[in-house]
Amino acid sequence: MAYVESLDAARRQTDTQWQERAAAMSGDASVTLVADGGEDGSKFCGLMRVVVKHPQSPEKPLQAMLISVYVAPEHRGLGLADELLNEACRTAAEELAAESIELGVHEDNSRALAFYRRHGFETTGASRPYPQDTSKLELVMERPPP
Repeated sequence: MAYVESLDAARRQTDTQWQERAAAMSGDASVTLVADGGEDGSKFCGLMRVVVKHPQSPEKPLQAMLISVYVAPEHRGLGLADELLNEACRTAAEELAAESIELGVHEDNSRALAFYRRHGFETTGASRPYPQDTSKLELVMERPPP
């Protein structure tokens, strides 16, 4: 319930498809933060991706969206997610010039809701159908960058 793509679908992607996805993620309107371990960076620990929101609300300052969040199971609960989120919010402000950051959380994901609230995110009152199960909702949360 935390990802728009299923694990099985992600596992079916070829190396070439992952490389194409990574290339599509690059650009001036997004930043992908990757945490890795080991001297050669071969141990993937986690990532967060922030993009400039499209379309923008004309009545609001520039907004960014946190659209990808992942921490490998063996690194959960150790503070890595906190570090990545703090850096993602800083990056949204400094590199993307966003004055607020938005994200969506599955309505039943109480752990994620608590995590984001701890970092200053608040529910906006807006929601949208959850892509993998439209009978459920994705709650919209927002906070200003630091």
